[in-house]
Amino acid sequence: MNATVRWAGLPVLAALLVAAVLGVQLANGGGSYEPLRPADPCAEREVTSRSDGVEGLTEQLVLIGVDEAACTLQVSREELTLRLAQPGDRTDAEIDALRDGLTTAVTRMKADGTLPPASALVDEVLESADLNSFLKSAIRALPDSVIDAALKTDDVLTRAIADLDIRDLLENLTDQDDLEQQVGAAVEQAVKDSLTDRLRDVF
Repeated sequence: MNATVRWAGLPVLAALLVAAVLGVQLANGGGSYEPLRPADPCAEREVTSRSDGVEGLTEQLVLIGVDEAACTLQVSREELTLRLAQPGDRTDAEIDALRDGLTTAVTRMKADGTLPPASALVDEVLESADLNSFLKSAIRALPDSVIDAALKTDDVLTRAIADLDIRDLLENLTDQDDLEQQVGAAVEQAVKDSLTDRLRDVF
C-alpha cells in the first residue's frame, strides 16, 4: 500500500472513531441534555466548614442562614445571592428573611449538636478583646464549666445577629461572591463583640 492510499484512508478512520464515540455517548444517555437544577434551599443539607473557631462557626451559620432566607422568599439560593449583590435598596422582606435565616441556623445547629460551647471560643475571642491583661488572665483561669454555665453559645449568637445592621451590610456588597464572605465577617465580629461584652459582665 503506497503512501497516498494510506493518507486517503485517515479521514475514513477518523470518521469511524467519531461515530464510535458518539455511539457510546448516546447509549449512555448522552442524547438528552438537561441543565442542572438549583438545589432546593428548603431541603436541609449537611454544612461543614474548612475553618475552626469563630470563623468556622460563622461560616456554617451564614451557609445555613442564606438557605433559610431563600426558602422563606421562595427562590433558589443562587437567585437570592445574585439579587442581594445587585445595586439598589433591599426590601424589608429580604432583610427580615436573612436575619431570621441566621437565627434559624443557630436553632438548627443547637438541635443537631454542632454549636460549640462558649468555653471553646473564649481563648480566640480574648486574643483580640479590648480587656486589660489582668481580666484576660482571670477569665482564662475560670473552669470551662463555669464559663459554659454563665454563657450559652446560642444566646450569644442570637444577640449578635439581632444587633447586626444587615441593611447597611448588604449595601456594601460589590458582587454575589462577596455575600457569604462579608456577611460571615460581620457575624464573626458581632459574635466576638457580644462574647467579649458577656465575659466582661461575668466579672
